[in-house]
Amino acid sequence: MMDIHHILKRLPHRYPFLLVDRVLEIEKGKRIKALKNVTINEPFFMGHFPHHPVMPGVLMLEAMAQAAALLAFDALDVLPDEKSVYYFAGIDGARFKRPVEPGDQLVMDVTLNRMKAGIFKFTGVTRVGDKIACEADLTCAMRTIA
Repeated sequence: MMDIHHILKRLPHRYPFLLVDRVLEIEKGKRIKALKNVTINEPFFMGHFPHHPVMPGVLMLEAMAQAAALLAFDALDVLPDEKSVYYFAGIDGARFKRPVEPGDQLVMDVTLNRMKAGIFKFTGVTRVGDKIACEADLTCAMRTIA
């Protein structure tokens, strides 16, 4: 389990782009279960959509990618630094099954399928309660900054 203080040490993201509030479970090198509390105070709700606020699907994918980054850094026993960056490299099979609204709690289950030469492949499923909100296969890359 990781609280927000541990997450801030392990992810370079900050408000308004940090999209993981807590890690509920982590199985080293295999899987992570992380949490994002969705509130009406999120800056994107002002314009998406004011009359019926819905979390953008791309931000659900980003939240899963941040959970995946926590899993990758933990698997390698490294912390991010100014000399490296962790990029999204691909998204396959993304499906959005239900809208996510203020007051929902996203629970992201991300499994590491493969890591080789700084390339990581994951499968992610995000739920609200027992209903799937989003699922996708994610590819991420860890690179050194010149």
